[in-house]
Amino acid sequence: MSRQLWTHARLATLAPGAAAPYGLVDDGALAVEDGTIAWVGPRAELPPAWRRGVDEHDAGGALVTPGLVDCHTHLVWAGDRAREFELRLQGASYEAIAQAGGGIVSTVRATRAASEAELLAQSRRRLRALLAEGATTVEIKSGYGLSEAAEAKCLRVARRLGAEERVTVRTTFLGAHALPPEFAGRPDAYIDEVVRMLPLLHAQGLVDAVDAFCERIGFSLAQTQRVFEAARALRLPVKLHAEQLSDSAGTQLAAGFGALSCDHLEWLGEDGVRAMARAGTVAVLLPGAYYFLRDTRVPPVDLLRRHGVPMAVSTDCNPGTSPCTSLLLMLNMACTLFRLTPEEALAGATRHAARALGLADRGVLAAGRRADFVLWDVAEPAQLAYAFGANPCRTTIVEGTIR
Repeated sequence: MSRQLWTHARLATLAPGAAAPYGLVDDGALAVEDGTIAWVGPRAELPPAWRRGVDEHDAGGALVTPGLVDCHTHLVWAGDRAREFELRLQGASYEAIAQAGGGIVSTVRATRAASEAELLAQSRRRLRALLAEGATTVEIKSGYGLSEAAEAKCLRVARRLGAEERVTVRTTFLGAHALPPEFAGRPDAYIDEVVRMLPLLHAQGLVDAVDAFCERIGFSLAQTQRVFEAARALRLPVKLHAEQLSDSAGTQLAAGFGALSCDHLEWLGEDGVRAMARAGTVAVLLPGAYYFLRDTRVPPVDLLRRHGVPMAVSTDCNPGTSPCTSLLLMLNMACTLFRLTPEEALAGATRHAARALGLADRGVLAAGRRADFVLWDVAEPAQLAYAFGANPCRTTIVEGTIR
């Protein structure tokens, strides 16, 4: 039996309903047994059983938060899209670039051509940058293969990254991300292929959830519904890229399938917010993509608050619209661009992000939760969102073990 005790810590538990902001506990202690938090609270109230026979660590007054959760990334890809960045700065729109054969399809070409070893090496660098800032759980979507073999390759790389880098990786099948060139003009036929692929990839243990890009340059409501029905037949949860470029009512469709999350949401209307609230669907805000695309329409944060929809924050790490590997920077952008409070932003990268992945065992510091937590060289939780470009991460603990 492994028993550790962390003392002299300032705990930001992020526990829902806590009386203090951030669920703060000054001069706190955190007890871990076999990878699970066994007790958390003021050090003066530590139970006698935890005062002996433990491996004790002095946190030295560090702020301690739950491990960060990046709940929306496209981290496995090859190539880059720096030229498209230049074109957008010269006035080309994201949609125009995509319609001219750039965008997602250009990354598909590079990803299909890369070997599994090449993909692993490139993606590992991106993942390690996230881990250096306290990430302990990361979602990785496919969607840059768009064929059975290439999608399987990307998902295998994602699984290997989780195993080799000691981080929880949740894999999401995003076959309905874009129309591959061999299916040009035949979107329904490609959805047939996505529906065929899904059970085969799932049978290989490669799929934890299913996503789709429901948008005028992506797939229609009817096509997205077919993908979600295939996911439901396999008892896989769904997520959705929704309302990024227009209000297509994708959130209502996703909510009808009990979606874990709807993501982007710049054009989300009140009907969609109400549907998400009824379904318990998390709103995943992606300020990196908003910033990179120089959007001007922000997600309806006040409306989401009013209806009690939890808001997660993520990097959306991808080559075309958010080539970012800093979740801490996203906390700052969520505050400065979307007007979240620092407390909402931190909850968005911990508690709500975990919920967006269907993981109820992490995201807060509480007894019974997985012992994923981070020691930070700051005094106040707001400093994590305040100092953009800084990385005050001192130590990351994953399932009770120092990484």
